[in-house]
Amino acid sequence: MNPEKKKVLIAYFSHSNNSRVIAEEVQKKTGGDLFEIATVDPYPRDYNTVVDVAKQEKNANSRPKLTAKVGDMASYDFVVIGYPNWWGTMPMAVFTFLEQYDFSGKTILPFCTHEGSRLGSSERDIARLYPKATVLNGLAIRGSCVRTAQKDVADWLQRAGLLVADRKSTRLN
Repeated sequence: MNPEKKKVLIAYFSHSNNSRVIAEEVQKKTGGDLFEIATVDPYPRDYNTVVDVAKQEKNANSRPKLTAKVGDMASYDFVVIGYPNWWGTMPMAVFTFLEQYDFSGKTILPFCTHEGSRLGSSERDIARLYPKATVLNGLAIRGSCVRTAQKDVADWLQRAGLLVADRKSTRLN
């Protein structure tokens, strides 16, 4: 399929703004629609406290409530999903997001920001949730490198067939 014909959603969860920076770069390079995954109960800003909360959520397999949903998920061909690596995978809020929709037949392109643990098990976790979706190789960007990752993002999107210049894009929420 021609990249200009693909409808792209960039859904991201960002606690420290690192994943937001990459999501916005993906939007610039694909023209996709941007959607922020946000929780009803915000996470603590203090690093040590949020680490503890994230660990508790993972251990409890919890699904935090989200503030919004994508209105017409069925219209998207590609879903780029971004998040920080928390305890070796996606934050539980991202699991909440993913479990709200049917991604069968869609292509999912994950990216994460991290401080050394790369994508962890997140690609496998997504593939397990959606065996009828195509999960492409993800991109892992160290948090300290997000502001200089434009070439890495472009190369990754090029490999996925999504790099398109001058596309109109929107923010959904």
